[in-house]
Amino acid sequence: MARAPAWSDTVVPAKRPVQLDWEKACAHLQRTDRVMRKLIKTHAGSRLQSRGDPFQTLARSIIGQQISVKAAQTVWDRFCASVPEVTPEQLLGLSEDALRACGLSARKAGYVRDLATKFHAGEVHPHLWHDMPDEAIAAELLGIRGIGRWTADMFLIFHLMRPDVLPLGDLGLIKGVSQTYFAGEPVTQSEVREVAAAWAPWRSVGTWYIWRSLDPLPVEY
Repeated sequence: MARAPAWSDTVVPAKRPVQLDWEKACAHLQRTDRVMRKLIKTHAGSRLQSRGDPFQTLARSIIGQQISVKAAQTVWDRFCASVPEVTPEQLLGLSEDALRACGLSARKAGYVRDLATKFHAGEVHPHLWHDMPDEAIAAELLGIRGIGRWTADMFLIFHLMRPDVLPLGDLGLIKGVSQTYFAGEPVTQSEVREVAAAWAPWRSVGTWYIWRSLDPLPVEY
């Protein structure tokens, strides 16, 4: 059976993706948006930082879906204790019963196994993601069971630190824009997109400060 062409075989980006420059982003946001000016001053000294490796970041995102932060941490700790190292190969060596014993539902156990399978088989290309455009990375991630657009956006922001991601499916972003720009009135995704137009090309940073307006402690993914 012929190998499916990798992204690097078929697509050559016009230029390398823009890297996140926190000081430059904050200067732009303060210059173009009065709400951002206030939020950046309020939360000075804190910034987005990438942690972990791609596989662990995605596995942890899947495990944490639709449960509380505390519950997700408990499951993750049990999961880490069940293997010498959190790698695709180690995970594929665990039975479904072992995954369930960590606290994963049958569905999530299937999701993390699919994630491990695709990493192990080379169906995704984390070694190329640094040079790939956002949508090409998202397309690979969306081919993994259990990963939707929200998880892909969180990965682009928190792991790859892509500067101009606007996660319109994130309820925190919607709520934060409602509170900080519309005095708590309900807002639509279109209205959020319109507000965020002033943040471009640093919409990831603007989103991060909106999250800080709701919770001063940064979230890690």
